Amino acid sequence: MKKRRGYIIAGIVVAVFSGIVGVRQYMNYLAQPLDEVEVTDSAEVDNIVRKYGIPVSDYQIQYGIVEPGQNLSVILRKHGLSLADVHRLTESAKGVFDVRKIREGQAYAVFSTEDSIPQKAYFVYEESPKSYIVFDLREDYRVTRGENPVTWERKTVGGKVESSLWVAMQQSGTNPQLALDLSNIFGWSIDFFGLQKEDEFRVWYEQETVEGKELQNFHVLAASFAYGDSTYYAIPFVQDGEELYYNADGNSLEGEFLKAPLDYYRISSRFSNSRFHPVLRRYRAHHGVDYAAPKGTPVYAIGKGKVIAKAYQAGGAGNYLKIRHNSRYTTTYMHLSGFAKGIKVGSEVKQKEIVGYVGSTGLSTGPHLDFRVYDNGTPVNPLTIKSQPKKPISDANRPQFAIVRDSLLRVLRGIEVKADTSRHVQ
Repeated sequence: MKKRRGYIIAGIVVAVFSGIVGVRQYMNYLAQPLDEVEVTDSAEVDNIVRKYGIPVSDYQIQYGIVEPGQNLSVILRKHGLSLADVHRLTESAKGVFDVRKIREGQAYAVFSTEDSIPQKAYFVYEESPKSYIVFDLREDYRVTRGENPVTWERKTVGGKVESSLWVAMQQSGTNPQLALDLSNIFGWSIDFFGLQKEDEFRVWYEQETVEGKELQNFHVLAASFAYGDSTYYAIPFVQDGEELYYNADGNSLEGEFLKAPLDYYRISSRFSNSRFHPVLRRYRAHHGVDYAAPKGTPVYAIGKGKVIAKAYQAGGAGNYLKIRHNSRYTTTYMHLSGFAKGIKVGSEVKQKEIVGYVGSTGLSTGPHLDFRVYDNGTPVNPLTIKSQPKKPISDANRPQFAIVRDSLLRVLRGIEVKADTSRHVQ
């Protein structure tokens, strides 16, 4: 996405300094093809033949899916290659592809000649929907990497939350993974764990596709979210070489602290001075928020800071981290299954850097994150802390921002809102 954002910077700069057609140039730019972005989803086997640039009419093709326990040697031996052949291919692949990274569930194809005694000519492994590895089984045994062309399709979606944002996306005919992108954009302003019925969203976005197959990679062009009594807007704009999302007043949506330390999972216990402890079977203070999430879910630092503690507490926090963000705020992340690579006492961390993973270590009945915030050493409710926003739109950029904002707000107002028709309210 960094490449993509780089081109957005260029597009906006052209529109701003031309001073003639402003928004029209920006919109024309958005219509241009986009660069490729790395993803790792599985491939569709029935589309595999069209991606390799191999003249398929000259070959017989066998399709397959990597099964559990299979590696390159097992697959190729199954198709008649010798151990010596496999060794030559493995050596040729060095610097191009690590054959140990062949994963189960991925698609592959074997191309054989149309001769009376067919000979294996190519083995092609689908690394992702966009990239593949070609193993030439002929005399030279070359190994090369190829890329399928991608396109970005522009779409809109609007809906009302009746049970959850995830379900509302599905009801609107949109990939619910887009909900995660919205939670990242609005995460400093909106508590996505506390959405209410009738909260409303509108999104203009692009989705990456390969030969008609939709990938789970999005770029939000504009969004609005009616949350409670307020409506929040997300307007992308490039300032000082960085694209950020701003509200309608030109203030950055990104704040000093994230609203939550992990992506879009439910709150199982809130901040309380008297909570019934499920293990100890008695009432006591719970000065944090518990986020129920699957084991291994990434946990983020809510803001930049320094790790001041990394330890294990058997009868309580389990694996835990403490991060000092400034002279006022410190945060604690408890019951982790493990820590992110390289994290140690003294480590400097960035906002939304992964610091650990959800677990159930210590005094815990199931996988969750117990997250705590301290203001000058006093525990405070993490859901109510105020976060100062990043730098707003400068006075010099406000005229150009107003042009972009007004055009995008017109697009958002024209998006139809569909209700979530699911029956159960969470």
